[in-house]
Amino acid sequence: MSKPLFMRIVHRLSTEVQYFAPTEDALGRSSLSPIQKCTAAIRQLAYGGGADTVDEYVRLGETTARNCLHQFTAAIIDLFGDEYLRRPTPEDLERLLHKGEQRGFPGMIGSIDCNMNDLNILDRSPVFDDIINGVDPEVNFHVNGREYNLAYYLTDGIYPEWATFIRSIRLPQGPKHSLFATAQESVRKDVERAFGVLQARFTVIKNPSSLWKKIEDS
Repeated sequence: MSKPLFMRIVHRLSTEVQYFAPTEDALGRSSLSPIQKCTAAIRQLAYGGGADTVDEYVRLGETTARNCLHQFTAAIIDLFGDEYLRRPTPEDLERLLHKGEQRGFPGMIGSIDCNMNDLNILDRSPVFDDIINGVDPEVNFHVNGREYNLAYYLTDGIYPEWATFIRSIRLPQGPKHSLFATAQESVRKDVERAFGVLQARFTVIKNPSSLWKKIEDS
């Protein structure tokens, strides 16, 4: 993470979230700094380790590190969610449709690749709730002389046969099917590469969480 981005996050959290605000004890000594707390949370996300793995680096205990992570993730969603986790605006949708048409897929607004346990994520994602309820953005485009008015996503073969999912052809037969499969997989690889970058930078995405210890029955 670049230093300007990190410091922007620290500034927002330290000025808008009480948990990260600088404080002093009864003797006037400074408590843990916002930088220490944010560093502890980000290192747990980046390396996927438990809360006790940052004690020596940022000089705070396991319980405090765990609290930092919980407070950090909740604060990030609260402060930045409206900007980065919002639904596409009409301008965003128009841009996505334009890019999709340039790449040979008119009416396509993106690719879906949950990457990890796809079926569990499929069941929990609000994006898929919209698809099931028919709330997908309406668009108008023509393919082979036929008009369509429902946007769609490119997916791989694990996803169900929904009208808004355009899956690749697993075993293409003939040049026409081979050309489509090549084009579809080429465009769909964009989101897979993006997930690859996230996994490389934040290990917690691809590994089981080490946040909690398993309590054995006595």
